[in-house]
Amino acid sequence: MALTIGQVAAQCGCGVETVRFYEREGLIAQPPRPESGFRKYPPDAVGRVRFIQRSKALGFSLREIKELLSLRVDSAATCDAVKGRAEAKIADIKQKIRHLQEMKRALVKLTVACRGKGPTGECPILEALGDGGGTRTVSVKAMKKRGGGKA
Repeated sequence: MALTIGQVAAQCGCGVETVRFYEREGLIAQPPRPESGFRKYPPDAVGRVRFIQRSKALGFSLREIKELLSLRVDSAATCDAVKGRAEAKIADIKQKIRHLQEMKRALVKLTVACRGKGPTGECPILEALGDGGGTRTVSVKAMKKRGGGKA
């Protein structure tokens, strides 16, 4: 039974604009508009949107999800190709975790240096953030140079 965009969105727990966004990004096909004016989506559109949502929840980008969707329907594709994409995502996540840990160490060092008292003009956190200039973020390497040793 064909579904309206609102029905697809409701079954997926997302908004109509999300479904439209996925259409614009080429992740789901936009059905033709009949004379009645209301597009009707095939029932498998719900499964496709849910696939996209689950993939996003695992950290896949829209480009990566598009690749996974292509592999899903490619009869020549192998499970190894999908596994390779998943392993690449795991490596990406590990790198992000390392970066977040460096950020945490830098912030911990800054907060330890701050007494939490006195005027903001003497705040070591604001001083460290200001040394980078502009809108740059405090780099972990810069924090190591400022305070010596590990950040």
